Amino acid sequence: MERHVALVTGASSGIGEQTALELLRRGFTVYGAARRVDRMSAIVDAGGHAIAMDVTDDASVGAAVDRIMADEGRIDVLVNNAGYGSYGALEDVPIEEARRQFEVNVFGLARITQLVLPGMRARRSGTIVNISSIGGRIYEPLGSWYHATKFAVEGLSDSLRVELEPHGIRVVVIQPGAIRTEWNGISRRSAIERSGDTAYAAQARALVRALEAADASSAASEPHVVAATIAKAATARRPRTRYATPVSAKFIVGLRRVLPDRVFDLVIRSVFAPTKAELAEQRAAEPPAAAPAGRREADPDRAAA
Repeated sequence: MERHVALVTGASSGIGEQTALELLRRGFTVYGAARRVDRMSAIVDAGGHAIAMDVTDDASVGAAVDRIMADEGRIDVLVNNAGYGSYGALEDVPIEEARRQFEVNVFGLARITQLVLPGMRARRSGTIVNISSIGGRIYEPLGSWYHATKFAVEGLSDSLRVELEPHGIRVVVIQPGAIRTEWNGISRRSAIERSGDTAYAAQARALVRALEAADASSAASEPHVVAATIAKAATARRPRTRYATPVSAKFIVGLRRVLPDRVFDLVIRSVFAPTKAELAEQRAAEPPAAAPAGRREADPDRAAA
């Protein structure tokens, strides 16, 4: 019996690494892809393959897919896991960083999918697993660009699911909640780097505190929990369209579904609220407001004209 072939992006750590290892345990031929091949030794040691791929580099993506097709002749499962979280107030985040967030989290995912689809269509079978987030259903202050990318992944996946169903290809969305990975530290650092000394500093510190508390709580899970859910979706005869994981993520997504926007806003504000001391410190550090235009002193150069 022919072994199914899986390609997992972002496989150098966290959810991607654990997903590759879980699929190997389930009998798949697995190719883990990431920019740094040296960080995928666990996958190689377990019998998988490590290939270099930068999802923002079209030549890199094409070369990786071509290699797998040359070696195996097929890709049965694509796990689009590569992505990162970049936080900071919208006012503070350079538009170049916003574009990079979309290049990695959305356009990279879409390009890889484009390249694997012809083979899947030819066989009239295949599964695309897109790693979104509960952030594709909820929102946080200072997370506008990150959440925008995950909302985009959700919409893309829904359209793709209906588009590909006549061709025998399944599309599944995974919505992880609080998972203890490198993602968390990167996200927290970006919030402070972008907004830690701006008008949003108190909110940045509150965000970091809330994310740290989520990591430390019993509601957070290890990456292997998400990996098991991905493997379940990849091997099910009729997978669900969405899997929120762990249990705490299901609760949050369910809460968002039933609460009106204004009520959910209150919930979010309470979770990410700065302390009174932080707000007072921030106000004290803010420069005085500019005088109204009508009361400004005359420009001496203009007055002399």
